[in-house]
Amino acid sequence: MALQPWRIGIVIKIEDETPDTKRFWIKVPELDIFDFIPGQFVTLDLPIHEKPNKRWRSYSIASWPDKSNVFELLIVLNPNGLGTPYLFNEIKVGSEITFRGPQGVFILKQPIEKDIYLICTGTGIAPFRSMVNFIQQNQISYNRIFLIYGCRNKNNLLYYEEMNKLETIMPNLKYIPTLSRDTWDGKTGYVHDIYEILCVNKNPADFYLCSWKNMIDEAKERILKLGYDKTDIHLEIYG
Repeated sequence: MALQPWRIGIVIKIEDETPDTKRFWIKVPELDIFDFIPGQFVTLDLPIHEKPNKRWRSYSIASWPDKSNVFELLIVLNPNGLGTPYLFNEIKVGSEITFRGPQGVFILKQPIEKDIYLICTGTGIAPFRSMVNFIQQNQISYNRIFLIYGCRNKNNLLYYEEMNKLETIMPNLKYIPTLSRDTWDGKTGYVHDIYEILCVNKNPADFYLCSWKNMIDEAKERILKLGYDKTDIHLEIYG
């Protein structure tokens, strides 16, 4: 895949999604259409260090291709880092951001012939939001989709109302949020217990994982123990 050139994006909108997570909408003035494949990411070049490789931060695109020149990023604050405090404190509507992309091969296998398990934590939901909305908008054929999303507390759930609405309009989409440090009327615990129960009959499936390395390593081990092949597992590590 050819490396994309560096471009200038203009921040046109910023919204708080949760107390520590923001949504950034970025317009690419030099393009009529910013095209990408759901699941891909962009790399930002932020003025936070002298060395280029210490300035770069990559984020999955949270929106889906809609023939516009605007895309959305979902970013959680890491107060101990350099990149996200800059984005949260310095970037305003109208700010310019240097970026490169789209990049990445964390994309759905086509055609979709098996069940799909989209397993994520935190902002790892971003590429899956892109994929599921794209499937719905373009009426792409699929069997069953299980979006299994783990976070700590209910006030940390990202795109919660949107995902619930999608579940009502997309046949065979099951949205399963689970909370590890809160009690509510939904699932509690970790994502691993959920997909292990769902996969007890070992129906043909593809597993897409997006989270921290420790969670992904554990998920890979558990999925293989269920009897699936490593070629059934696709992953994107963040952090």
